[in-house]
Amino acid sequence: MTGAPASAAGGSGAKPVRGGKLGTAAVNQASLWNIANILTMVRLLLVPGFVMLLLHNGGYDPVWRSFAWAAFAVAMITDLFDGHLARAYNLVTDFGKIADPIADKAIMGAALICLSVLGDLPWWITGVILARELGITLMRFWVIRHAVIPASRGGKLKTLAQGTAAGMYVLVLTGPLATLRFWVMMVAVVLTVVTGLDYVRQAVVLRRRSLAAERAAVGRTTEAVQEAAGSPGAGAGTDTDTGAVVAGAGAAGGSEAGASGSTVRLSGGSTAVEPAVSARDGAEAER
Repeated sequence: MTGAPASAAGGSGAKPVRGGKLGTAAVNQASLWNIANILTMVRLLLVPGFVMLLLHNGGYDPVWRSFAWAAFAVAMITDLFDGHLARAYNLVTDFGKIADPIADKAIMGAALICLSVLGDLPWWITGVILARELGITLMRFWVIRHAVIPASRGGKLKTLAQGTAAGMYVLVLTGPLATLRFWVMMVAVVLTVVTGLDYVRQAVVLRRRSLAAERAAVGRTTEAVQEAAGSPGAGAGTDTDTGAVVAGAGAAGGSEAGASGSTVRLSGGSTAVEPAVSARDGAEAER
């Protein structure tokens, strides 16, 4: 839930060098079975176990719910450590990039849905949180070709508030503690909505900037084509054999272009400079 993937390409394991971090060459040698990925897999395996513990004996047994809280707490702790270890020791893998956010959302979604099924948590709270998480995930895919939206401090604080509030609801609390957990959950909901809107704003801004940069690049390419076509010494003449218009450096009117100029023959009387056109077509293809 931190927004930072726990784990980039798989390969053989690598030992950390002195100072606790791997060298650049080790980045591409991170093993699938590294500590960060193992913690992520543990978190995934905890999800069904947590659900069974929480719903055991109808879901209202304080002892079994305490066990469920322990499983939930372990899952939240592994979420804090796997991302840190992956970044600090260059243990990022493709598996971790995919599995880490899935594990985050799975454990939190399971907790919220189960608590709502048991009647402990209003469904509208579960709906708001899950809709935000799903929406932000889809939005990240929408703008991924333009830019990557980094995890913000607000997002990390939101994750902490959600985990704390959900954990308090898993436990059987009464009196002032039950009131406290409600307000902690309200703080989590507010942070969920506010940070979600902020991510949307970032996505729109990043996409607009990227599209503007692409249009500017295409504009510069078009100007280069026009300048090359109309630059001094780039004369246009008619091929005496074919009657086609020839553009090239040093071309004389009515004669074929000189050997020193790069020529392109176009039927219909149009002129072009081959390298510039190729550059323009490449830019439009990327666009």
